[in-house]
Parts: sequence; structure tokens; C-alpha cells
Amino acid sequence: MAVTDLLDIQGAKVGEVEIKDEIFNCEVKPHLIHDVVKMQLANRRSGTVQTKTRKDVSGGGKKPYKQKGTGQARRGTSRSPLMVGGGIVFGPQPRDYSYKLPKKVRRSALKSALTVRYTGSSMKVLDKLDLSDISTKTFSGIVKTLSLTKPLFVIGLKDETIEKSARNIPHLKVLRVDGLNVYDIIKHDELVMTLEALRKIEEVLAP
Repeated sequence: MAVTDLLDIQGAKVGEVEIKDEIFNCEVKPHLIHDVVKMQLANRRSGTVQTKTRKDVSGGGKKPYKQKGTGQARRGTSRSPLMVGGGIVFGPQPRDYSYKLPKKVRRSALKSALTVRYTGSSMKVLDKLDLSDISTKTFSGIVKTLSLTKPLFVIGLKDETIEKSARNIPHLKVLRVDGLNVYDIIKHDELVMTLEALRKIEEVLAP
């Protein structure tokens, strides 16, 4: 097993912790990371563009004018695509851009992303991350003490004190283990996790 330093929130080494090679020191597969990030971004697209077809346009319950004698074409409804204000023919409709990759591909990509952070010396493990109350200033001080620039913090369970303290700090994000994903790991320069979060990740991703 690989070993990494265990730090406190002051950045001091308080011990060492073993981490599983099959998760944090495995073969990196860049093509899988690319595929999963592409899937995540596609799944975020809303596809909200829409035009009204003749069934969506209001009106049209009554014949606009009589059949004969006007010198105009015979109109049965004001919702006709040929009339001003009528429906659109073959216009764009809401589209679902989302798709799924196999579970094994997603897991392998996540392991590759974690390995990139560990082997690149941009992963830190904290013994604990506790705040007595909600304070952006305190959390910002922790970030500064650990010399972080664009970090992703991973915590084991829901903790509103930490999440609310961090939400107004630019270029920083806090995720729970169940929300950990490839895109955020790659997007942020450093990965910081608690020991509790590390064990939960290993529990979920272990073969």
C-alpha cells in the first residue's frame, strides 16, 4: 500500500496513513477521464430552446373569415404556419443531451483522477476538519495555512458549518463523498479530504 502524510488544519504532520494502491496509485487512463468529463458536461446542458408549433399557438378556434368572396386564400385557422403569428414548422424543440457511460468506466475514471492528484503531490489528507461555528474568515485562514490556491475539499458526511463557511470563498468547493466526481477533481488544483472521507472513498471504490 502507498502511504501519505496525515495533516492537521495547521498543516503540521501528525502521522501517516496507508491508502489503497488500486484507487490512489493505479494506471491512469486519460481517455476515460475525458469521456466521463464530457458526459458530465453534456448532462448539465438544459436544452431549453423551443418554438411553438400550430398546436401551441393560441387562437384558431374560429374560421378567420368567410370561405368565399374575399379574394384571399381559404383559411381554416389562424394557427396555420402560413399566417403571421401562426405555428412554426419543424422548429427546434427541447432536447435531452444526457447520456450514461457504463458504471465500470465511471469508476475507473474516478480512480484515474484520484491517482493523478496523489501522484502529482496535490492531495492532502486531514485528520479532521471541525469548525465551532460558521465563519468564512476561519475557513479562509485554513486554506491560506495549507497553501491552497484552487482546492476541492471532500468531507465524509453533511456538515452545514463547513459547507456554509466555504461557500463564499472563490475557486473553492466542498463536496461530500457521495457527490465526488471526476470533473471537480480535475477542475480544481488540489484535493483535500478528511480521513473519514478517505476511508469512505476506499469503501465505495474498493473492488
